[in-house]
Amino acid sequence: MLKGFKDFLFRGNVVDLAVAVVIGSAFTMLVNGFAESFLTPLIAVLGGGGELGGTFVVNGQTFTWGAFVSQLITFVLTAAVLYFLVVMPLHRLLERRVQGEEPGPIAPTEVELLVEIRDLLRTQQGGTHWNGPPAGPRREPASGGEQEGP
Repeated sequence: MLKGFKDFLFRGNVVDLAVAVVIGSAFTMLVNGFAESFLTPLIAVLGGGGELGGTFVVNGQTFTWGAFVSQLITFVLTAAVLYFLVVMPLHRLLERRVQGEEPGPIAPTEVELLVEIRDLLRTQQGGTHWNGPPAGPRREPASGGEQEGP
């Protein structure tokens, strides 16, 4: 039961999602800081300045339209940055891969896999050095169906 939970936690998608959430929250704090430090005061100045800049009062109720416009601009900036820095490059990469311009990961050849298996078997058996080919007669496959003898 714990092994299944561990496999779930360390599966690539879960770890990638966790990293994305952390980076997304950090980016959100950055954009919110920009909005509070620059956009909201700018909108307040454009809305008449002073303490009530970006607000209006109707029947004793204060409407803060400046804060709404600031959050709207923050949303558009966040969406634009994510689109141009994440979505577009990812789509271009996927299109190249579909068209065959960008090769996918290269799988090892059969010979490379066999060499790796041989080396692993040797290290398990305690022999870590190469002593040459095995002793005894060696049979090579014939090209025309004939077998060459030793």
